[in-house]
Amino acid sequence: MIEGFAPASLVIVNLVNPKEKFFGVLRALSPAGVTIKGINLDSYEDWIHQIARNDDLDLNLVTMFVPLFRVERIFLDEPSGMIKSHSQRFEEVVGIPIGTFLGLDEQYDH
Repeated sequence: MIEGFAPASLVIVNLVNPKEKFFGVLRALSPAGVTIKGINLDSYEDWIHQIARNDDLDLNLVTMFVPLFRVERIFLDEPSGMIKSHSQRFEEVVGIPIGTFLGLDEQYDH
């Protein structure tokens, strides 16, 4: 992995051709590309509200590999000033940390 991006980091991945943004858990980062378990940011709010309402999930995270030529940027999911991170937004709406919901606490030592 690249420094600062450990396995199980929560990230936002900006893609090109076509332009898309994904939020998810980093699984692998290599010269070939990036593997994440994530969701398109256009669907993120709907997804967390389905979880909060305890609805059957029409949306969920998927594991995907993206070749590096499509990756424009990768950001750690961190707050920026008064703007909350996606993981903070998840906990605010759902009521539990996203790491707990996804089982990351059991899989990795932080």
